[in-house]
Parts: sequence; structure tokens; C-alpha cells
Amino acid sequence: MRVWIDQDLCTGDGLCVDHCPDVFMQLEDGIAYVVQDAQPLNDPGGSGSLADVDFRVRQSVINAAVACPGECIFIEAEHVSAA
Repeated sequence: MRVWIDQDLCTGDGLCVDHCPDVFMQLEDGIAYVVQDAQPLNDPGGSGSLADVDFRVRQSVINAAVACPGECIFIEAEHVSAA
């Protein structure tokens, strides 16, 4: 599973950080960003803004997306093909 935030939609409430501080970070601009290896990712519209989500925090990321008032958290699920 991977996650990204559309900063244009972010309202800066910080609920995502409350739900999952391992994956989300709020910077000085008041906007939330996803975090990979303790670094905020900021590549608007690009693949550089996609963070891999560790299995242990997947439900927290989903909860953050559901709770987000700006509806700016987007999750990409991995699909496994049957062989």
C-alpha cells in the first residue's frame, strides 16, 4: 500500500498526524505531507510524493484518510495477480 497527500486540498487540521505520526508530518507551512525514511515527500503530482506504508500502520493510515476533513489523503492499494 502507498499513500500520498494532495496539498492543494489539505486544510491543515493535522488529524492525519494524530492518527499516524509515522507516515504523516505537518510542516511550518501548516500543510500535511507523507513521510518516507523520516523525510517529508513533496513532489506535487509526481511519484516522489508516494510513501510506502508499513503493514503495522496500514489501518492507522486508512483511519487518517477517512477522518481527513479535506479528503486529501489518497491510498493506492497493491494488487497481487493470481498465478
